[in-house]
Amino acid sequence: MRLRHPDGSTVHVAYCTNVHPAENLEGVLGQLARFGEPVREALGVDRLGLGLWLARDVATALVEDPVQVVRLRRELAARGLEVVTLNAFPYRGFHDPVVKRKVYVPDWTTHDRLRYTLDCASVLAGLLPEDAARGSVSTLPLAWRTDWDASRAAQARTRLTELSEGLAKLAASSGRTIRVALEPEPGCVVETVEQACAEFAALDHDWLGVCLDVCHLAVQFEDPVEALARLEDAGLPVVKTQASCALHVEDPAAAKEELAAFHEERFLHQTRERGGGSCDDLDEALAGLPGDDAWRVHFHLPLHADPEPPLSSTSGVLNSTLEALFGGPRAVTDHVEVETYTWQVLPEDRRPQGDAGLVAGLAAELAWTRDRLVALGLEDVSR
Repeated sequence: MRLRHPDGSTVHVAYCTNVHPAENLEGVLGQLARFGEPVREALGVDRLGLGLWLARDVATALVEDPVQVVRLRRELAARGLEVVTLNAFPYRGFHDPVVKRKVYVPDWTTHDRLRYTLDCASVLAGLLPEDAARGSVSTLPLAWRTDWDASRAAQARTRLTELSEGLAKLAASSGRTIRVALEPEPGCVVETVEQACAEFAALDHDWLGVCLDVCHLAVQFEDPVEALARLEDAGLPVVKTQASCALHVEDPAAAKEELAAFHEERFLHQTRERGGGSCDDLDEALAGLPGDDAWRVHFHLPLHADPEPPLSSTSGVLNSTLEALFGGPRAVTDHVEVETYTWQVLPEDRRPQGDAGLVAGLAAELAWTRDRLVALGLEDVSR
């Protein structure tokens, strides 16, 4: 979807296709007919954005055969879909039975991560609509925090310098600007916006900035207004924001059974207790955190549907973030990606039923996001 901010800029809204388990090009193409177009039709819009996830093998296939990029672009256009952003955080295997910490590999000390990210940027340059001002690619915030030392930090700085140089060369050769957004996440080297401002201050901000994942912001109990003020003071651009909600509970000691229903084996669900206390997964928190104050859990919940009490979501944090991003005289960013990849690992009574259920859920999330942006004064120009 596209909305127009009062400052005249276009704000692109997409849903992230990492919710779909495609690891080859035919699978990605199949998603467009099976999910992308039906979601667009359910929303009643002429054009819908997708935040494509291209696994390593898909990106390789597209880079090695530019004809396939043209094929993908034509298929998108034929179905009323467009792409201005890619999610290049997961490298491959994002729907394996167990993902957990594998999602952080390879990290930014490696040439593999650099090459994959530049390949994604190259593909995106070929997919961008002609009238799009720029493209964005989101990625992990350096690495998982363990075993991080000065030597690995220096390697990552080198890779990110090479990334900036590669993006500049891509712009010169393609005429399209692609920026990369590093995404603070609990448990990683960079967990918070405050840490991002320190770690990324020396990066080339013409090409590199942050991806503000609102679920992650909420899990760390960061205030959206303060976080955005820090980023502005640091001159660190919000290249992209991910509209997402975390799981919240005010009295975790009295809700352990309800919380336990959200523990599952595929994804990592980092848990933080307000005022201090943290665990790298929900089962560890249930066994080890005192539960004296509220918890927030890294479990992306559908934006439009809070869980039953005593659990809730951090939709209030998302509302505050959207207002801080778009409620002022200028838009802070122009790429919004709805990223609920956890539909199929929700407690069984909350999972969508079949393709139709998932399409309805994705459309409802996008409608929720659109309605809040319109309430902030943006005009829906997707029809």
